[in-house]
Amino acid sequence: MSEMEEKFDVLNELGEFTGKIATREECHKKGLWHRAVYAFIIDNNGNVLLQKRSANKKLWPNMWDVTVGGHVNCGEFGRQALIRETKEELGIEINDDDIKYLVGSTSINEQGDIINKHYNECYLITKNIDTSKIKLQKEEVSEVKYFSKKELLERISNNYNELTKKTGAWNFLEKILNNYIK
Repeated sequence: MSEMEEKFDVLNELGEFTGKIATREECHKKGLWHRAVYAFIIDNNGNVLLQKRSANKKLWPNMWDVTVGGHVNCGEFGRQALIRETKEELGIEINDDDIKYLVGSTSINEQGDIINKHYNECYLITKNIDTSKIKLQKEEVSEVKYFSKKELLERISNNYNELTKKTGAWNFLEKILNNYIK
């Protein structure tokens, strides 16, 4: 599905469905609230798989980002969107049993003529992924790499060094790493 064809459910400021549908372009141009999902894949050793955004991305090109993420299409549930995005971006098959819902949040990112207002769903996927088997969606992702807990905590505390400015997502990851990963 191309960016032009993507349609999202429009939400109000409380996260409630308005009954309206808008394209990605309309949502970002008018600052309409819409839904997004993201997940962190953490292996059995506590390493976190991250993706590097491609150079042609409008927001945060060439920056390290959450393992997988994207918009929730009109009529889609968050879990469905996450399964779809994981297949599209990384070529990885996951199912409902692989994902654990963690938390919901809001985020507003404004850069240039893009006003991105998201109701986010954050998920955790605990799975060992062989990075040599990953099939990157080149328009979205240029590279994937595992990062250790120590390295990620240092990057987060060093003003999100080379990470996207998705501060809410990185703060959730910091909490996960500090409280659940040895």
